[in-house]
Amino acid sequence: MNFPHPLTDRYHLASHLARGGMADVYLGTDTLLGRKVAIKILHAQFSNDEAFVKRFRREAQAAANLTHPNIVGIYDWGQANDTYFIVMELVEGRSLRDVLRSDGALLSRRAAEIAAEAASALSAAHRGGLVHRDVKPGNILLAIDGTVKVTDFGIARAWDDSQELTRTGAVIGTASYFSPEQAQGAPADERSDVYSLGVVLYEMLSGRPPFAGESPVAVAYQHVSASAPPPSAVNADVPHELDVIVTRALEKDPAFRYQTADEMRADLLRVLAGQSPVAPAAVPVPVTTQTGTVVADPTRTRVIQAPPRPTGPATQTIPVLEDRRGSQVPFILTAFALLALLGTMVFLVFRAASGDTPVTTTTTVPLIVLPNFAGMTEQQASAELTRLGLDDQIRPEASSDVESGIVIRTEPGEGVSVPLGSSVFVYVSAGEDPVTVPALIGRTQPEAEQLLTDAGLTLGSVTMRPDAEAEAGMVIEQSPVAGLEIPPGDPVNIVVSEGPEEFELPNLVGMEDGEAFAELNSLDLDWDTIREESSEPVGIVIRTQPEAGALVKAGDVITIVISAGRSTVIVPDLFGMTYDEARRELENAGVGISDNAPIAPTNDPSLDGRVINQSPDAGAEVDEGSTVEVTLGDFQEPPPPTTTTPTSPPTTIGF
Repeated sequence: MNFPHPLTDRYHLASHLARGGMADVYLGTDTLLGRKVAIKILHAQFSNDEAFVKRFRREAQAAANLTHPNIVGIYDWGQANDTYFIVMELVEGRSLRDVLRSDGALLSRRAAEIAAEAASALSAAHRGGLVHRDVKPGNILLAIDGTVKVTDFGIARAWDDSQELTRTGAVIGTASYFSPEQAQGAPADERSDVYSLGVVLYEMLSGRPPFAGESPVAVAYQHVSASAPPPSAVNADVPHELDVIVTRALEKDPAFRYQTADEMRADLLRVLAGQSPVAPAAVPVPVTTQTGTVVADPTRTRVIQAPPRPTGPATQTIPVLEDRRGSQVPFILTAFALLALLGTMVFLVFRAASGDTPVTTTTTVPLIVLPNFAGMTEQQASAELTRLGLDDQIRPEASSDVESGIVIRTEPGEGVSVPLGSSVFVYVSAGEDPVTVPALIGRTQPEAEQLLTDAGLTLGSVTMRPDAEAEAGMVIEQSPVAGLEIPPGDPVNIVVSEGPEEFELPNLVGMEDGEAFAELNSLDLDWDTIREESSEPVGIVIRTQPEAGALVKAGDVITIVISAGRSTVIVPDLFGMTYDEARRELENAGVGISDNAPIAPTNDPSLDGRVINQSPDAGAEVDEGSTVEVTLGDFQEPPPPTTTTPTSPPTTIGF
C-alpha cells in the first residue's frame, strides 16, 4: 500500500505499524479532529467471513464502551474498501513484548508496577462484563511517559453473550499465556485473565514464560498439568513476596486463584508499599472427586509426564470428558486440539488424579499434514493455511538472510500432522532487526541527519515551512514519529522551520498610538516607543523604524516615534535688566534672546544699557525654545533750555 493513503474522507493512512493474525495496524490521521490515530484494518481474506466480521465488529462495540487510563481507547469503527476498520488511540512507545525481547527480565519493582496497572485495566473491563481472553506482552503497551496501556480486546466478549461463537466452545488466545481452562475448552472468565496476567508477570520477573515446548500443543499441555518453578528459581533477585503472588495467580483451578483482578492488584500494591501480600504462600493442589467437586488435598502431589509424539493414522479417536450435568465439555479445535493430541493418556492422567472414572464419549478429528511454507510470501502462506482449514498466526522475526515478507519457517514444521482448525505459527522475515526512530523535533537538520545515520536510518523528504514558534532550521515535524520501530535503512521524513514568515510592515504614520499598538500586536510584532515634540497632535505616530513597506517577521521589534506636541512658556518681564540678566532670565524660562540687541535713546540715566523694550511683550505665551528680542536704552543728556530777552514795547509819547 502506498502512503499517504485515504481510507475514507476522514481517515488517512500514513504508515504500517504492525500485523496480527486478523488485522493490520496503521498509523493514520483523523482529518476532522486533526489528530494522529492507530487504525486496525481487517485482513481482506476475512472481510467476507461472517464469523470473523462478527468478532471484529464486536471488538469495536465492546471496547468502545471501555474508558480507562490503562486501556487503549477506541474512537470509531466503520467499513471501507470492502473491509472493516477500527480507529484507536495512538500510543507512542513500545510493547512489553519488544521490551522483554530486547532487555530480558525487568527490575522486580517495575514488573510489579506494570502488572498492577494492567490489572487495573482488566478490572475495569471485567466490571463492564468483558473478558480479554488474550492477555500477553504483545497486548500490553508501555507509553513514552511510562503509562501502561492494555490493548486488543478483539477477542473479548460479554459474559452474558450467548451467541454461537461461545456455545461452540471456541478458544482464542496464545498458547504461552492462556489459562488451563482455555486449553481444555472450558468457558473463560475474569480469573482466566488473572492467570494470563500471572504468566506475563512471571516472564517480566524471570525473562521467560513459565512453560516452553517444541510446539504450542506441548506448551498448552503444561498449562494444564505441569507446575512452574517460582520466578526466583530463575532470577535470584525476585523477592519472595512476588513469588507468592505469581504462585497464586498461576493456580490450575480458578477457584484457588485470585478471584478478581482487583485482588491481584491489591497484593501487588501491598508489595510495592513494602508490605506482605494477603495471598497464602502455598495452596494445596486441587483434586477432582467422583462427583466432580473440586477439593484440596494437601497430602497429594501430582506428577504428569510429558505426552509422547502422536502416531497413527490421519484421524484419531479422542476421549472427551463430560461435566457433572452430563453435557459434553465443548471440544476445542482452535486451541491446537489439545485433547486430540494427548489422547487416551490425558484421560488416564485425570482418572489417576481423581481416583474416579469419568464418563467419556468419542469424536473423530481429521489431521492435516503441513506442507513446506518456507520461501512463500506471507500472503501466500496465509491463503494456503486458510485453504487447508487452519488458522495462521503471523509472527514477524528479524532476519538478515531472508528477504522481508518471506516465510522463514512454521511451527509446527513441515510434515507434522495437526488437527483441522489448529493454529499454525508462521514466522515471517521482518528483515534485519528493526531500529527505533529517534526524536528529531527541536534538532537542527544536520543534527537530525546525523541521528538518523547513527540509528541506521536515512533522511527522507525535507519540507520547509514557516513557523512562528520555532527558530529557522529546526525540525518541527517528523514521520514516522519518534519511538516507532522500523526496518533499517527506511527513510524518515522531516519538516524544517523557515522561521516566522516575512511580510511588509504596514504604514502606521498618522495613526493614534493605541491604534498602531493594536495593529502591531495583531501581526505578532514587538515595539519600542519614542515621544518627540512635533507640530502634530499629541499621540500621533510621526514615523517608524523600519519604515512602512520594509520586510519584517513575527517577533521583530519596531520603533515608533510618537508626537508629544509642542511645549509653551510665558515670556518674563525683562524691563530694566541688563542684557546678561535678560539672557539668564529667558534661559531659565526656556527661551532664547536675540544675539544683537538694538539700542534706542533714553533720557533716563538709570536705563542706560538696560532693557527698555522687548518683543514679544512680557506675559505673552510662546513656544519653548523660541527667541525674545530686547532693546537696550542709551542715555543722552537733554539739550539745555533756550532763553529769550524780553522786548520792551515801544514807547509812545503822547501829546
